[in-house]
Amino acid sequence: MTRRPLKSRSTAWAQKLAAYLASTPITPNQISMLSMVFAALAGGAFYLGGLWLLAAALFIQLRLLCNLLDGMVAVEGRKSTPDGPFWNEAPDRLSDILIITGLGYGIGEPSLGWAAAALAILTAYIRELGGTGDFSGPMAKPHRMALITVAALLAALGLNLLQATLWALLIGTSLTALRRSYRLVKTLNHSA
Repeated sequence: MTRRPLKSRSTAWAQKLAAYLASTPITPNQISMLSMVFAALAGGAFYLGGLWLLAAALFIQLRLLCNLLDGMVAVEGRKSTPDGPFWNEAPDRLSDILIITGLGYGIGEPSLGWAAAALAILTAYIRELGGTGDFSGPMAKPHRMALITVAALLAALGLNLLQATLWALLIGTSLTALRRSYRLVKTLNHSA
């Protein structure tokens, strides 16, 4: 399984937290499941709006923390399981749907939210389809989550750019899907 290159994986705090979790009965798959709970909470907070947008930003970051730690506990903590690849990917796709559609419903643009969520899933599908570990952007998962987090914080402070954020997600994930598709086809043709 190819892992997304993350600088945070080599930080002291992440390594200590992952080592601690690896020493407990907590499994990487349970951490992956918890990431979906945080994503659902983020989507719900977006739906509620107002000051709940601060909670949405926090829940997105907790979702990403789970996403970092599940792999570290599995690989560095040597607690991987045969079904680990499923739990590494499937919760991410559901989490994308919960967060992005929650944002869409929260601003009264459910169709835009669903379209952006579908394209986010498409980018991951193309990456998995190729098996090349192409995590390129311009709107890969870390970029999407950073953009949505910043937009939530700004909206909570009165600068509402949430609709523009969904449009940026839609355009950015479209470009990402096209870029990854082009790179995948090029790789497949050169390996033939």
